[in-house]
Amino acid sequence: MSKLLKGFGFSLVLISFQVSGAYACETTPAADQAIEEIVVQGISSLQQRLGEGGSISVIDAQTVKDVAVTHPSEILNRVPGVWINRGSGQEHLTAIRSAVYTGLGACGEFALLEDGIALRPQGFCNVNNLFELNLEQAQAVEVWRGPASAVLGGNALHGAINAVSPMPQGKTLGIEVGRYDFLRVNASGGFSSQDHTVGATFVGTTTNGYRDSTGYGQQKASIGHITEAGRWSVTNRLTATLLNQETGAYVRGFEAYKDSSLRSSNPNPEAFRDAWSLRASSEWVNDQWTLKPYFRRSQMTFLQHFLPGQPLEKNNQTSAGLIVDYAIEGDALTANMGGHIEVMSGALLEYQDAPTTGSAFLVATRPEGLHYDYDADSLMLAAFYNLSYRLVDGLRVLHSLRLEHLGYDYSNNHIVGNTRDDGTACGFGGCLYTRPASRDDSFTNVGARLGLERDLALGLLYANVSSGFRPPQVTELYRLRGGQTIADLDSERLTAFEAGFKNDSLSLAVFAERTRNFLFRDSEAFNVSDGRTRSAGVEFSGRRQFGRHELMLGGTYARHQYDFDRSATGREEIRDGNDLDSAPRWIGQAAWLTRLTEALSHELEVHRVGSYFLNAANTSRYKGHYAVNWRLQWQASARTEISLRVINLLDERYADRADFAFGSQRFFPAMPRQFYLGARISLD
Repeated sequence: MSKLLKGFGFSLVLISFQVSGAYACETTPAADQAIEEIVVQGISSLQQRLGEGGSISVIDAQTVKDVAVTHPSEILNRVPGVWINRGSGQEHLTAIRSAVYTGLGACGEFALLEDGIALRPQGFCNVNNLFELNLEQAQAVEVWRGPASAVLGGNALHGAINAVSPMPQGKTLGIEVGRYDFLRVNASGGFSSQDHTVGATFVGTTTNGYRDSTGYGQQKASIGHITEAGRWSVTNRLTATLLNQETGAYVRGFEAYKDSSLRSSNPNPEAFRDAWSLRASSEWVNDQWTLKPYFRRSQMTFLQHFLPGQPLEKNNQTSAGLIVDYAIEGDALTANMGGHIEVMSGALLEYQDAPTTGSAFLVATRPEGLHYDYDADSLMLAAFYNLSYRLVDGLRVLHSLRLEHLGYDYSNNHIVGNTRDDGTACGFGGCLYTRPASRDDSFTNVGARLGLERDLALGLLYANVSSGFRPPQVTELYRLRGGQTIADLDSERLTAFEAGFKNDSLSLAVFAERTRNFLFRDSEAFNVSDGRTRSAGVEFSGRRQFGRHELMLGGTYARHQYDFDRSATGREEIRDGNDLDSAPRWIGQAAWLTRLTEALSHELEVHRVGSYFLNAANTSRYKGHYAVNWRLQWQASARTEISLRVINLLDERYADRADFAFGSQRFFPAMPRQFYLGARISLD
C-alpha cells in the first residue's frame, strides 16, 4: 500500500503543478495591514466553510506580525477558550473548550490545519503538531471553538486551528535578537506577471534556551504559486519545516517553579526531539467546483526522557488525499457538498539501548531492546454537505452533515505479546510493553450540526446543536501496555449546544457539552473508552476604540467535569463531579493598544490563568498566574520598521505547565523576563 500511496500522492500534486505551470476578533475578516501586499486565494477560510454562526476567531495579519510569535501559545492564547500549554522549546499541549489532554491519542481531540488541510492524517497525529505551522508569517489564524466534525471530520472534537498561508508580493527582510542567544531571520518575497503570481517565505530561529541544555534550531519555508488554467483558478503550495531541539524535563516538588536553581535546571539534558515535515497541495477553483489534491510526509525522532529507561521513538507517515467540493448558490439556498479520500502509510519503532535503573520492578518490567515495531496503513472516505436556507429575510437555518469511514491495516513486525525482544518473559507478571497481533480495525462516524441565525440591527443572534467525533488513534489501538492484548475501543463522541450574539466589536457565547466513549487508561494501564465528561461555560470577547486607544478583552468561565466513577492508571481515583485535571475554570486576556503617533504604537497585554487541579482525584492544585507582556512598534521610515517586545514584563515566577505524576507535582517553569529587538525592512 505504501508504494501505491506515494505514487498517488505525488501524481495528484505534480500533475496540478505541471498543468498550472489584530487581536482575535469574532467573525471579522483579516485586515491587510502588513508592509507587503498579501494575496489570499481559495476557500481555506474556516469562516467560509463553517458559516457565521458559532464561535470562530480570526487573528489578522497585522496582529500576527506585531505579536512576532516565538511559540504557538503567544498568539493562540489571545483567543477566548484556548489555552496552549508551553513545554520545552517548541513543545506544547492544547486545550480548546476543554481540559489539557495528555494521553497517547490526545492530539486527536483537535483539528490542526494549514489552508484548510490537516497537518497530519487521521489516526497519526502528534501532540506537538503546532510547531509544523508557520504561525510567524501567517496571513491569518482562525480558531473554531466547539465540535467541527460535521465539516472537518474526525480530530475536530473540541475545535480546530487553521493557519492561512500568505502570498507575499513585496520583498522584506527581518531580523530579531533576544536573550539567551535568540536569533531569528525571516524573509518573504514574490512577483506577479500577467498570468502568474509567485510568493515565498522563510523563517529560521535559533536559541540556547533559558534552561540548561534546552536550545533549539527551527526552519520553515514555503513557496506559493497562483495562476489560471482555463476556467480554473489554481493555487499551488509547497511547505517544509525542520526542528532540532534539546528538550528540558519537568522540575519536581511543591511549587518547584519558584526555586531559583530548579527553574533553570534540566534533569534530563540528554533529551532531544528532531522532526521534519513536507507538505504539497494544489487548489483548483471555478464557479462551482473546488478540487484539493495534497501530499504529506513527516518524520520524528525523540528520546522519551519522561519514561523509566528512556526509550527512543522513531515515527513517520506518508499520506495523500483529495477533497472535492461542489457549490450551489440560489436566492434562498446556498449549499456545498462533496467527498474526501485520504490514504496513509505510517510506522513506529521504539527502542531502549540500556537497562532501566531504579526499583526491581522497574528494572524487570522495562527491559532494554526493541519494544515496538509496527506499520499502520489507513484509508479514510468521507461524504459531506453544508447548507444554509433563508426562511425569511434575516433568518436562516443551517445544516451540516459528514459521514466518515476510517480503516486501519496494522502489521506487527515484532514478537506478539509483552515479552523481551528475545522472547523471554519479564518478571513481576510480564513486560510493560505489549504488542498486539496484526489486525484490521475500522470506524464509521457521523458528525452533524443544526443551527439557526437571526440578523439584528446590532449584530447576529445564533444557536446551534452539533456533534463531533474522533476515532481512536493508532497509538491507542496498537501501542499497548501490561496484559492488554487487544484494545476494543469506540470513537469518542461529543454533543454540544451553543447560543450567542456577536458583531464586529462584541461576542458572547454560552455552551454545554457532553462527551461519551472518553478514552483513558484504567487502573491496569489498559486503554479503554467507557468514560464520560461534561462541560458548561460562557465566553466573551470585545474591543472598544477610544481615540488613539483600543481596549480588547476576552475571557472564559467554564467547568469541565468527569461524569463517571473509575480507578485510573497511577492509582488515580476518578469521581463523578470532579474537575478534569489541567482544566482552569477561569482564563482571561486583555490588551491595551495605544497609537502614540502615526508611526509609533505600543501594546500592554495581560493573560490570566485561574487555578486548576493537577490530578483526577482533585487533591493537588496549581494556584494559577498572571502574565504581562509589552510590545512597541515604530515605523522608522517608509521602508523600515523597528520592534521591541518584553515577554513576562514583571518577571513573574509561574509555571507554563503543571501536573501531578509519580507522587509529586511537576512543572515547566515559565521564562524569566525576555527582551526581543527586531528590524523589518522592505526591499522594494
